[in-house]
Amino acid sequence: MDLVVGASHNAAKSLVNKLGILLAQEYTLIQGVQDDVQYINDELASMQAFLNRLKREGGSHDEQRQDWMKQVREVAYDIEDCVDNVSHRLGGEPRGSGRLAALRRAWYLLTTLYARHCIAAEIGNLKIRAQHVGERRTRYGVENPASGGSAVGGEGDDDAPRDSPIPPPQLVGTMEPVGMDGAIKELEPWFAEENVDRQLRFLAIVGFGGLGKTTLAMVLHRNFGDRFDCRATVLASQKFHLLTVLRGLVKQIHEQQTAASKSHLDRMEEWGEEVLKKKLADQLKDKRYLLLIDDIWSVSAWEKIRDSLPKNDKGGSIVVTTRFKSVAEACRRQDGYVYEQKPLDNENAYKLFHRIISSAPDVPTSNAGAILKKCGGLPLAIIVVAGLVASKLKQGTHQEMDWHLVEVGKHLSEELGNNLTTEGVTHILSHCYNHLPADLKTCILYLSMFPKGCCISRKCLIRKWIAEGFITEKHGKTVEEVAEECFNELIARCLIRSVNNSSNGKVKRCQIHDMVHEFIVFKSSEENFITVVGGHWHTPFPSYKVRRLSVHKSDRQEKETVERMKLSHVRSFTALESLRAIHSTLLKFQILQVLDLEGCKDLSFHQLKKICKMPQLKYLSLRRTDIDRIPKKISRLENLEVLDIRETNVRSLPASVERLQRLVHLLAGNKKTRIALKLTEGITKMTALQTLSGVEICGSSIGTDKGRSTNGGTVTVKEPTISTGAEDTDGCRCFPQRFMTHLRCNAATTGFTKLWPVAALENLTNLKKLTIYRLGSFSDGDDILLLSAIEHLSSCSLKFLAIDDDYTGFLDSRFNSSQAPPEHLHSLGLLGKFSQVPKWIGRLHSLEKLTLSLTSLRTDALEVLAGLPQLFSLTFSLDAAKNDQTVLKILRKNTLESKGQIFVPAGGFKGLKLLRLLAPVLPSLSFLEGAMPELRRLELQFKMVDGVYGLTNIVNLQQVLLIVSSQAPQVAKAMVSQIRISASMIRETNAPSVVVDEYTEEAVAELLAR
Repeated sequence: MDLVVGASHNAAKSLVNKLGILLAQEYTLIQGVQDDVQYINDELASMQAFLNRLKREGGSHDEQRQDWMKQVREVAYDIEDCVDNVSHRLGGEPRGSGRLAALRRAWYLLTTLYARHCIAAEIGNLKIRAQHVGERRTRYGVENPASGGSAVGGEGDDDAPRDSPIPPPQLVGTMEPVGMDGAIKELEPWFAEENVDRQLRFLAIVGFGGLGKTTLAMVLHRNFGDRFDCRATVLASQKFHLLTVLRGLVKQIHEQQTAASKSHLDRMEEWGEEVLKKKLADQLKDKRYLLLIDDIWSVSAWEKIRDSLPKNDKGGSIVVTTRFKSVAEACRRQDGYVYEQKPLDNENAYKLFHRIISSAPDVPTSNAGAILKKCGGLPLAIIVVAGLVASKLKQGTHQEMDWHLVEVGKHLSEELGNNLTTEGVTHILSHCYNHLPADLKTCILYLSMFPKGCCISRKCLIRKWIAEGFITEKHGKTVEEVAEECFNELIARCLIRSVNNSSNGKVKRCQIHDMVHEFIVFKSSEENFITVVGGHWHTPFPSYKVRRLSVHKSDRQEKETVERMKLSHVRSFTALESLRAIHSTLLKFQILQVLDLEGCKDLSFHQLKKICKMPQLKYLSLRRTDIDRIPKKISRLENLEVLDIRETNVRSLPASVERLQRLVHLLAGNKKTRIALKLTEGITKMTALQTLSGVEICGSSIGTDKGRSTNGGTVTVKEPTISTGAEDTDGCRCFPQRFMTHLRCNAATTGFTKLWPVAALENLTNLKKLTIYRLGSFSDGDDILLLSAIEHLSSCSLKFLAIDDDYTGFLDSRFNSSQAPPEHLHSLGLLGKFSQVPKWIGRLHSLEKLTLSLTSLRTDALEVLAGLPQLFSLTFSLDAAKNDQTVLKILRKNTLESKGQIFVPAGGFKGLKLLRLLAPVLPSLSFLEGAMPELRRLELQFKMVDGVYGLTNIVNLQQVLLIVSSQAPQVAKAMVSQIRISASMIRETNAPSVVVDEYTEEAVAELLAR
């Protein structure tokens, strides 16, 4: 079925719900408006029913029907814009009784008279438009669909419960791509150092879209990249822009050269072509480098790239991928090597198909073979068709499986199998897309908002879906749970793929294949769903009002394009790296709900104040901008649900944020530098918060009898202690919770009138995730208040907790001796001065992810952790900045108490798949026979390592990742060779892969972020 059915269906369905809410509210509109709203509501409800019948009918639609559905969509969007703007323009109507309330109401009616007249006129015009759209269907013969149509296009009722079980935790990168062994073996000599006999060498991988050219190039880049001094990879694409390519190369190479001053790249967006070329030449001087230029579309683009690359005596190796033989021939004329990518043979095609549907029962070979024949050996086609088949086979019997396979094969054209053409691939993608339910169509279309090749954060994507209103609560599941199901379904159908997992095994970032991205960009443009400016594909100027806008590039041409658009109906806006394209049009966004300015370094405080005038805003991302403060008027954004200020210079929020009572996610701080947002009283009053990340909790005014006295509004209490005995209220000898109760009860007599932020933290009873980056100026009284808050929150909703005590001793002195440990946690992180693992951690039976300071790594600690049944990921980490003598003493003490080596015991760790040790200095670690039987991946990051022994005892190990400092001594580098040898001896038939990378700040930050 064509896309328009799903999009128009969702637009009408969303609006009917909003109109019902508007009718239920008592807005004092002009007489007759209520009748107009009721008429619109009834008319759109009828249109929605008609669209539902079209959805069930399946098949394609003629031009008249498609045009009518577009008209339904546009009038629905305009009505929704008007409805969303009513509450903003009219404000809150005064309530109550009595003379004063009557006067207020009269004043309200007088001051809103003009606004109510305007709204009445708009609604009247929209009523007429809705009436005309309904009549036009009959006038031009848009026929009713036949009754009893099959659900070819939508897989049944969208509102029915979706059988999408949560996928088990996985590790990305442990499976090699299918059918590329021959190509890798053939091309390996090209990367050999002894073959460098000229200044620049070229390798062109050419083939049809979807053959796996980029996959092959990335495998070569990963397997042989460590033979070069530096390497980088960039996209070219259809809309080639040389400056973008050069900026990408300069930025990546700069990140690898840690000695360089990062300030040099602060204003790189303003650098011209010659400056970028010179910078690139300086970076690659006396370096043997490897560059991958992906997806070149023209000979002229190739020649511009070639002429921009520096030449030196060390030799540069350039790998390009292209769909066009003319580009490959241009490369060959420069004495380049051309490799023509071939389709998969039958054996590898079936292997790839079976890998995708491996979760389903055995698939009949004959029918599967017929489907694979129609896919023409094209990996992309095989993957998306296998995803479609797998979605149909989840609960099917063998007979149902046979029928589903025949049905899928029946609807696939023979065109692709007989001749690899763009039309054939598009047909298969369209077929798989059309079998999506309407809500999944909307969700996949939204990915056209992101640039080609972009790694998309799962959490950010889901939060945007929710803010856009694409996801609603269903069947007793929260909106977040429904959104997770939609995301998992798109992963299962192979329309998006995981490229990076968190250490708990959940997808962290995903990516969409180039051809799928091209397909949804044009579908989205055709439906006026998202308008992309400055993207990788040529798209027409929108013929309708712009509803969602994404600006990928902000040069003069893009700025002029945006200024020609009508922006008053934009509901979502995303800018990449720069705001230049909308500097003069920012105030035109009247009903904006989603605003993503991540990475826009040119965002000013003045523009931020303009953003505070967008009352409908639900999602605001200022991540990686240079802002250092938030305006007080942010309190006007009363609908705000997500505020992302990570990696900014914002250290505190204004007191007015307490009015943001709908805020669900407050994301702050910097994981790399541990810069944090100060916890204030205003934050603790935002009781809807579910995520509070990256905060610093400073000490309160509580003193102890050891030197602090009452001063003004502060309280002097005797040093509190935790006891299991009787409570002594005078001396505050009590449990943390009772200590808090004692403070409240005695507020009147002590002059203490309100709780400090550390104590008021327990007001956030909806909190699911709490990440504390710093503890500042803590006294013993503050310790007990924080412990009380954590114990209280863990009894409510808290599932994810991370604390870095910045070596203040809180973890050792208080948290270690907690009487009410957070037993329901799924994820726990304890970093800082943490010398001993608490015994109560063994009672956290729901724990999936655990991160501990390396200072707690001891043999007895591992024995405690071995019994955690759900533990998937275990990390021991140490901040390089804390590599002082105290820490080294603790590490040496732990090793001595473990008899020289830290032993990983046999048995236990039944579910552990990932073990990571990240620190400048790693102690000696030995795996006993039978240790960690299910471990799949081992990650070690170090500058010095005493030794890793017994790797052959980890029988299921699949991958070893070693990140070694470039300043590591020879003895450490020799240890890398020993680990390679040990890994090769695990299983002769299937030894784990060993990946060695250079230690950089970015690599460490990336590991810690997972």
